[in-house]
Amino acid sequence: MDEMEEELKCPVCGSFFREPIILPCSHNICLACARNILVQTPDAESPQSSRASGSGVSDYDYLDLDKMSLYSEADSGYGSYGGFISTPTTPCQKSPNGVRVFPPSVPQPPAQHLLPQPSSLPPIPRNSCITCPQCHRSLILDERGLRGFPKNRVLEGVVDRYQQSKAAALKCQLCEKSPKEATVMCEQCDVFYCDPCRLRCHPPRGPLAKHRLVPPAQGRISRRTSPRKISTCTEHELENLSMYCVQCKMPVCYQCLEEGKHGTHEVKALGAMWKLHKGQLSQALNGLSDRATEAKEFLVQLRNMVQHIQENGVEFEACLVAQCDALIDALNRRKAQLLSRVNKEHEHKLKVVRDQISHCTVKLRQTTGLMEYCLEVIKENDPSGFLQISDALIRRVSMTEGQWGKGTLTPRMTSDFDLTLDNGPLLQTIHQLDFVQMKVPAAPMLQLEECCTQNNSATLSWKQPPLSTIAVDGYILELDDGNMGPFREVYVGTETICTVDGLHFNSTYKSRVKAFNASGVGQYSKTLIMQTSEIAWFTFDPASAHPDIVLSNDNLTVSCNSYDDRVVMGNSAFSRGVHYWEMSVDRYDNHPDPAFGIARADVLKDVMLGKDDKAWAMYVDNNRSWFMHNNSHTNRTDGGIGKGATIGILLDFSRGILIFLINDEQQGPVAFEGLEGVYYPAISLNRNVQITLHTGLPIPDFYSPGDADPADSVC
Repeated sequence: MDEMEEELKCPVCGSFFREPIILPCSHNICLACARNILVQTPDAESPQSSRASGSGVSDYDYLDLDKMSLYSEADSGYGSYGGFISTPTTPCQKSPNGVRVFPPSVPQPPAQHLLPQPSSLPPIPRNSCITCPQCHRSLILDERGLRGFPKNRVLEGVVDRYQQSKAAALKCQLCEKSPKEATVMCEQCDVFYCDPCRLRCHPPRGPLAKHRLVPPAQGRISRRTSPRKISTCTEHELENLSMYCVQCKMPVCYQCLEEGKHGTHEVKALGAMWKLHKGQLSQALNGLSDRATEAKEFLVQLRNMVQHIQENGVEFEACLVAQCDALIDALNRRKAQLLSRVNKEHEHKLKVVRDQISHCTVKLRQTTGLMEYCLEVIKENDPSGFLQISDALIRRVSMTEGQWGKGTLTPRMTSDFDLTLDNGPLLQTIHQLDFVQMKVPAAPMLQLEECCTQNNSATLSWKQPPLSTIAVDGYILELDDGNMGPFREVYVGTETICTVDGLHFNSTYKSRVKAFNASGVGQYSKTLIMQTSEIAWFTFDPASAHPDIVLSNDNLTVSCNSYDDRVVMGNSAFSRGVHYWEMSVDRYDNHPDPAFGIARADVLKDVMLGKDDKAWAMYVDNNRSWFMHNNSHTNRTDGGIGKGATIGILLDFSRGILIFLINDEQQGPVAFEGLEGVYYPAISLNRNVQITLHTGLPIPDFYSPGDADPADSVC
């Protein structure tokens, strides 16, 4: 219960809540404290006229003037609700206790006159302003004043039960430092006073002379036996709260519904929503309770680590002293340096773990306090009072549970000392004696959320285990051949992320990584299996294209500025499987003869495709086509192309063949056979042609791939 005490104290006075009210931001404040921090804004002009006139300082100027945020009605999200209107009309100042207030335009009464019975206080001035002491949202009250804010009867009941559970003597509620024992209680003010505070704040004259003062014990009993007030509507004080508006998230009465304030809103029975929100809060508390249990176990683990670190540190220090004593004549100067390093490591580990213990203890205390407070709230039998605070509590519980996320309950430091003293060097090397790293690195951890494949490329990412302190000089990444073959090294270096290009399409690769340092090579990580794209998606490659080539449409459409033929290739290479892509003719003028096909990476770019021995192509005009490789023209076939024609290219590595199609019909026989190695899609054209590339297409229905093993091809 002690851990819940902070939940029951007012952020302004620091004492237990007395007549708490709920601000629209879901924070609570004592009614008397709310009156204390009320200030009156200048009523020469309204917020709307001030904003419209433009004669004053803008909202953003106020931010620069006093470094605080004053929200307009649109910014705050509250609007006109429950007795206030948000406004940024006047810059505010910060009081010594941290509460932001507006400069008052009228003199404030002395402090001793601020806490009498509410009924005896003067009416709240027009345009009075209140600032939440926790979130600093500034609000202007309407004609109802503080009566427009609902009272938090649930919190008041929890405070009463908590105070009644304390066996210690009742303390004065107005003493600022070291509260004295209370001598009387005012039944009207509901405040416990010591003699000095009673004389100063509750003099027996004026309206206060009619108040009844009783002994503290009798006051406690009267508090306990006082009947619970019936919940009434803040808008219609004679009406009981009986319904709940789901959109506004507030209890309402029948008169509110009859007036049409919630006519289009979903309204449910108060009792049903009370049970629903209690269930939601209980469910949220179950998750938070699990986090608290884990935190307690984690604290036990951390405390055990402190003992292990101390034991290991003592053992390590004794071993170091014994080794230094064996070489005492030559190691006296060096011994002090080594001991200093061990002690620093020792203290560093202890400091890290103790800091984590302290941090986790504070967080657990806050979590436990919130849990106990919520459990007390659940015990309340006031549905409307409970629903006034349930949403805020549910959010707090969820947010607190989220703070116990991954990594929070993981030790930040290991209890092992990873330094080993090597006492084998000869005396002539005594001045080079130092700690040496005798352990190889631990196996790296693949970060699966960052590992991915795209087309025929694979990206892998890894890191060292979080508690590993062993030095790492570099990493070795290995992949197999995509066909269950042996692993091979594809990267050696210090980076922890690597992209491997040029893999086979529609292939499954196994990958693994290991770390190394001066002591050797560590263990492999877990093996990761990655699948490359089944169908090739690619574009034309501007980096390898001839300078006269013009690309557009995200590098899918190609044209040329020259009357001579120029070559451009795709940005993906093929060496295994069956692949099919098409090219459509967007423009065809003066009967040119573009060439379509495949090429090696070092093909000539300033001649027609197929003129050298690095390309295999079909060139075609408006009447006929030819196959060409190494400037050898073969298989003249009738049938040409025009605007709107489609040329298909089918590359089958299982048979090692290349086939061409025009408008979905095969053009001539198999164009080329015996194809092995790595090939890029390619095309040559001049300025009379414009072509658009289409990829990711299925194999044509007429074609059945051969029975040859795709693994027979070599990458």
